[in-house]
Amino acid sequence: MYNNKKLRHPILPVFIASLSTLGLSSAAHAEIMLYDKDQTTFSTDGYINAFYVNSDVDRAGEQYDRRQSRVKMGFLPNYLGFNMGKQVDDLKLGARASFWVTINDSETNGTDTAIDVRQFYGTVANPEWGEVLIGKDFGLFARSNILLDEMLAGYGQVSDSLGLVDGGGVSFGNIGTGYPYPFPTSQITYRTPVMQGLRVAVGIMDPVDTNDDSALGKAYQENPRTESEITYQFDLGGAKIYSWLNGSYQTSDNTDPSVQSVTSKGVGYGVQAKMGGLSLTGSGFQAKGINPFYTNNAGEATLREVDSDGYLLQGSYKLGKNRLALSYGKTKDDGNGVVGTGADYETRGIALFHEINANLQLVAEYNQFEINGHDNDLQNEDTDTFAVGAVLTW
Repeated sequence: MYNNKKLRHPILPVFIASLSTLGLSSAAHAEIMLYDKDQTTFSTDGYINAFYVNSDVDRAGEQYDRRQSRVKMGFLPNYLGFNMGKQVDDLKLGARASFWVTINDSETNGTDTAIDVRQFYGTVANPEWGEVLIGKDFGLFARSNILLDEMLAGYGQVSDSLGLVDGGGVSFGNIGTGYPYPFPTSQITYRTPVMQGLRVAVGIMDPVDTNDDSALGKAYQENPRTESEITYQFDLGGAKIYSWLNGSYQTSDNTDPSVQSVTSKGVGYGVQAKMGGLSLTGSGFQAKGINPFYTNNAGEATLREVDSDGYLLQGSYKLGKNRLALSYGKTKDDGNGVVGTGADYETRGIALFHEINANLQLVAEYNQFEINGHDNDLQNEDTDTFAVGAVLTW
């Protein structure tokens, strides 16, 4: 795997707080109001989870084969968030800061637990013309793909090749097996008002180097990365339908003419239908020149204008306080995930979520993860994981 040492302890949180904007959260979430006076509010919210995990690893090379037990976080890490709102004349001012933390200290870092600020932004909104967001937030490309994941509060895949079995951060859920992760980034994003279920978001993001600096040249981008998302929510035959289309575009050049320019472009899409206790979700993406795991190319792989595409199919049924979810995801990458060679990445998962009350749920999950190399079997992997844990929200 490329730059494997840089990926040994990734912290890749996804965003429960943003689910409230969709109105389709499968996890209970409520804020605690700390101040509400003179049209000014200040509140807090949070998420705590821990799992007992047992992974059976089978990789090319017998030195990797083992069964490993862990106690760690699931797909979502633990976080503490703060929210501000203030009405000033016809403008609604808002802000959010969220602090994400791993629970896994280790023999190598002692108690040096990472604290990661994934959101730090302000908003200016008006019902007539929409909202402008400035600061750091999750990207738009692949945003709803991950937000509407039925297994969001579960565990998911832990590729040993990516350092996740022994890593101190989160699992990957379905990252890399159905969608890339929409990394938080500095941005200026405009969102329209919701117009009969339709909403459009367009933003400029801080660009990323997708080709290498060299002794003779420097990577650069003349324009920012642009991302967008169109969402449409409607009712059909008694079912609530949420659909989306999102995308990203960027070109990265180099002052060294011998270094190839890379144009990165991708599109994500999906639909979720809910009727009674039944929920069905299908999503996918197609990309060129984009890391199939991370939209910001974390790990600094040297990207090329090669293809990746993936899809995720899921279904769940809630009966009383229990919800059973099934998931299958696959990403086919022609060589940006593993430099110089392509691979298919697959996950199969089944999970049971039991709601104790509005703020506490128990989770049991079984996941199968596979890597199948296009050119040889040296990168192949089969890792089966059983996880059982609890999730506390406020």
